Amino acid sequence: MTEHTANAPLYLSIDNLWKAFGDFLALKDISLEINEREFVCFLGPSGCGKTTLLRAIAGLDLQTKGTVMQGGRDVSNLPPSERDFGIVFQSYALFPNLTIEKNIAFGLENSGRSSSEIAVRVAELLELVGLPDQGKKYPAQLSGGQQQRIALARAIASKPGLLLLDEPLSALDAKVRVHLRHEIKELQRKLGVTTVMVTHDQEEALAMADRIVVMNHGVIEQVGTPTEIYRHPANLFVADFIGEMNQIPALAGQGDSLTIGSATLKCEAHSHAAGDKIVAAIRPEDIIPHGEGARSPGAPDVITTPENTFDMMIVEMEFLGSFWRCRLSHDILGTGHLIADLSINAVRRLNVESGKTVSVELPQNRLMAFAQPEKS
Repeated sequence: MTEHTANAPLYLSIDNLWKAFGDFLALKDISLEINEREFVCFLGPSGCGKTTLLRAIAGLDLQTKGTVMQGGRDVSNLPPSERDFGIVFQSYALFPNLTIEKNIAFGLENSGRSSSEIAVRVAELLELVGLPDQGKKYPAQLSGGQQQRIALARAIASKPGLLLLDEPLSALDAKVRVHLRHEIKELQRKLGVTTVMVTHDQEEALAMADRIVVMNHGVIEQVGTPTEIYRHPANLFVADFIGEMNQIPALAGQGDSLTIGSATLKCEAHSHAAGDKIVAAIRPEDIIPHGEGARSPGAPDVITTPENTFDMMIVEMEFLGSFWRCRLSHDILGTGHLIADLSINAVRRLNVESGKTVSVELPQNRLMAFAQPEKS
């Protein structure tokens, strides 16, 4: 939760929410609290329940049981028309036979506003989304990114307390998506509207959200800020789903150690019993390459080797623009490989090349120990 939302009042509260479709449980005992002005992303793979949860909040698919409180009001069983939200869909859902002005004005025409008031509000919204001269055009005359801006303008036209975004950027090409996600976040901050967005794009969630709700198989796996989710994943599913992650079979040691093959390594503190089969995990960018040795602090003439350091063979290198992705092998890994993302400067400085050996450190505070996933 960011500083501007941490002390904000509670706005949306979901308590013990379940949703069943026949014998299939789409949501299982979901409880979540969202503050005013907060931007929250529901993130997870297809079929995890994130869109079902969004639709339950909107009243488009009523929950089987559980409660939804919005702004202190129980909206659990209210139809969508009696709830205070605006929604933007992946498909834009603009009316093709209406002009852009008419599309934006559609939800305002039964609000008791005069025609002149509506015209002023539409003009404000077109200016807000950066399309002040497009009002007379029809949706087909606009690009996908422009259409999505208009869909956003329509959703906030009545100044709702809650903005719901259902994968709003997934139909756009990569460059437009990156540009528009920045614009949506800036607009949300300017308006101060509480926002919930569904996405399966981890980069999108990390870039936009104040907090991320990671979901899988109808349950919440973890809730946290992007930094918390990325740096301190609650379990192996979250660690694997968010970003790249090396996973190595291991045995738990005492407290802050684990064993890979014949090597005992220091790791983040864990609660596994010694001897338990676990998974050691470390992100490729957290692996540190070293030269011939590191000088011990305060002893400039003494060459030391940091803990968890191994000489590994560089099997393959892949150039990815801002860094090199290297596949490394070592006897303790058996037939497996370790993936390390090395900066261009590090590769140049250490003369890293395929077929050579490089000394790499697996830092203790970045080496995590997770329970093995349950077999389904």
